[in-house]
Amino acid sequence: MGRGSALVVGVGPGLGAALVQRFAAGGLNVAMIARGAERLADIAAGMDADEGQVLPYPCDATDEAQVAAVFDAADAELGPVEAVVYNAGTFEPGGIRDISVATFERCWRVGCLGGFIVAREAARHMAPRGRGSLLFTGATAAWRGGAGFATLAVPKFGIRALSQSLARELGPEGVHVAHVVIDGRIGPPDGVADNDRLEPAAIAESYWQLHCQPPNAWTQELDLRPATERF
Repeated sequence: MGRGSALVVGVGPGLGAALVQRFAAGGLNVAMIARGAERLADIAAGMDADEGQVLPYPCDATDEAQVAAVFDAADAELGPVEAVVYNAGTFEPGGIRDISVATFERCWRVGCLGGFIVAREAARHMAPRGRGSLLFTGATAAWRGGAGFATLAVPKFGIRALSQSLARELGPEGVHVAHVVIDGRIGPPDGVADNDRLEPAAIAESYWQLHCQPPNAWTQELDLRPATERF
C-alpha cells in the first residue's frame, strides 16, 4: 500500500511548519495549506527530502470550492487522506466598543467557519474509508474569554464545540476527532528550548501521537503548556 496523506491547514513558519515536518517524518505525504503561496513555497523548500513528499497548496479555508478542490487534489496526488489538522486562525485585540463588524466576522470566518468547511470535507474523504484523524488547534481562549480578546475567544469556543460534536458523530465511523488546547506562548521554531514557551516541534509530536492512538483509547481534548505557565 502506498503512502497516505496529511493536510495541514494554516501553515506558517512556527507550529504549522513543525506539524508538516512531523507528519512527513511519520511516513505521510503532506499537503501544506495556507493563503500565501510564496510563504508556502519557502517553507516547502526547507523540508527534508528524505521524509514524505511535501507539496504546497495555496487555499482560502473559508472558500468551500477551494477547500474541496484541495482535498481532491491531495487525495489524487499524495494518497488517501489519513490526517487533517486545522491550525488556521487570526485575531485582532480590542475592546467591544472598538471592534468593527468586519473585523469580528473576518476573525470568526478564519478561526471557526474555515474549520467547519475543512472538517466537512475531511469527513467526506475519511469516514467512507473508516479511518483518519481530524485535529483542531485550540487555545486557552476556548475555555475562557479575556478582556479585549473577543475576536479570539468566540471562534475558539466555536472550534471546541465543533470538535466535541464531530467526535461523537464521526468516532463510530472510525474518524478520531481531537481538540488541542495550546495554553501558553509558542516559542520561535529555531529558538533555544526553555520551560517558559512551548516548542513547536514538541507540540507537533503531541499531534502525531494523537493521530497514532488506537480507537479503543482515543483522546478528545488535550491541553499543552510550558512548565512555568500558571493555570
